[in-house]
Amino acid sequence: MGNRLSSGPPSSYLWGVPDSGATGTTPVVRLILNILWFIFGGWLSGLLWLLGGAILALTIVGLPWTFAAWRIASYSFWPFGREVVWRDELGEQDAGTGPLGLVLNIIWFIFAGWYIALSHLLIAVAEFITIIGIPFALKDLELAKLALAPIGRTIRDKP
Repeated sequence: MGNRLSSGPPSSYLWGVPDSGATGTTPVVRLILNILWFIFGGWLSGLLWLLGGAILALTIVGLPWTFAAWRIASYSFWPFGREVVWRDELGEQDAGTGPLGLVLNIIWFIFAGWYIALSHLLIAVAEFITIIGIPFALKDLELAKLALAPIGRTIRDKP
């Protein structure tokens, strides 16, 4: 078999930590990316989503969107190693995954989704330009997509 030190680590290792999944990033890299994300704006994005959810809850009419905004806030704080999926793909059937969810997403898109998505898109463009910000830009694009239609979606850890 030979000496491991002379042959080098397997390609699935980075900094001595085995690869944890299909993304090709290790828990250490995810942690570093999440910390950098949080420091350079994730905290602000998450707080704004929390505030938006609170305002929606106060209006009573906005209650259907409140928990979606808070889910997005949790994703905004710590996005690396997590993914956004449709709940019906996970086998969950509820009001948010059916026709009511579609109507709620259309209302959301008209009154809030398009300009929130636009703000995430503009931030992503600025991050793409820096080259080093490309991983962050990709997460902002995911947030933009999520901001367009949040009802019927959930956040889960990447398998």
